[in-house]
Amino acid sequence: MTAAPPVPILAGPRLRLRALAERDVDALFALHSDERVMRYWSFPAWTERRQAVEHIARLARERAVAESYAWVATLHGEDRAVGTCSLYAIRRERARGVVGYSLAPALWGRGLGAEMLGLALDFAFGALRLRRIEADVDARNLASCRLAERAGFVRERVLCERARGDGSLRQTALYALRRRDYAAASNG
Repeated sequence: MTAAPPVPILAGPRLRLRALAERDVDALFALHSDERVMRYWSFPAWTERRQAVEHIARLARERAVAESYAWVATLHGEDRAVGTCSLYAIRRERARGVVGYSLAPALWGRGLGAEMLGLALDFAFGALRLRRIEADVDARNLASCRLAERAGFVRERVLCERARGDGSLRQTALYALRRRDYAAASNG
């Protein structure tokens, strides 16, 4: 297998996405230990800093065998991570991938999630030439559902009684966005 392409820096009007790095351990721990951020994730809030260290190491190992892009979001002029955005489960032969995102609660409601998601989608449909991006959203997470829908994602189905990492059950809304629909919405 050839080496994974580098994780590019993606810049928007107010923030940029850069590769997740070891220096992000403390900011990543702060984000993923916040109960408000993790309320709807597939695993519970972290309780130990080592979980952030292990997460970064796991993503690096996974990237060595499968194409993925893990970014942290930083505000322009700063380098402190205030969110995350990832493209993963990329299957070039099927021209598809999955997107995930999180943002520090202090920045909710400012349109930064939409900017972050838009940067990742532009990269996925542009540089990567993917045809389909999926988003797996806890159906109770109405803000994330609205964000996906505003970006053009369509809810394709709801998966019932899907187990979380802590053993609890949830309903997952599976969203998808096709490149041609994203291009049409971006030009319209």
